[in-house]
Amino acid sequence: MAEVEGPKKQEYSIWALPPEDVLERVKKLMAKLREEFGGPEFEPHVTIIGAIWLTEEEVHEKFRAATEGVKPVTVTSEALTYGPSFWTCLYVRLHHSHELKHLVENFWKHFDWKPAFTYTPHLGFLYHETLPEEERKRAQEKALVLDEGIATISFPITRVVLYKTDATDLTTKSWKKLVEVDLTKN
Repeated sequence: MAEVEGPKKQEYSIWALPPEDVLERVKKLMAKLREEFGGPEFEPHVTIIGAIWLTEEEVHEKFRAATEGVKPVTVTSEALTYGPSFWTCLYVRLHHSHELKHLVENFWKHFDWKPAFTYTPHLGFLYHETLPEEERKRAQEKALVLDEGIATISFPITRVVLYKTDATDLTTKSWKKLVEVDLTKN
């Protein structure tokens, strides 16, 4: 007798988004950086939970519970920097304030999730797998020329989104927004 399979688990991510005006500003910068340095297009976001495997029903239920009553929080940059990985090619590291920590930990609690690494809140501008360090540094310098205030950006997180993601898809083309919650209406 064949075993009956349960609902299929898939990969999801939860992101915090800035308001539309900041989103448009960052998207313009990202587009100009991609023109020169390459890399995939993706929605500017602050990752709250990355690559969690759940069934569709589980993720929607937990997401709904985690967003109940959550209010916007303001985040402030600490530095425009670059790192060695695809995900940290160029980004603004955000101050891990008490308010941001509370927001993030609320989601971690609802999803019973702990990061496998030290959580560093950031807003990414450029993803790239093979960009050498000297080019990452040049991208950092270019970003400051294109938008001189980007290193000191501050904005409210006004929305939280649930995405279906696949961390192995470095083109990001399979990533799909499933649900968006406007925190200003909570």
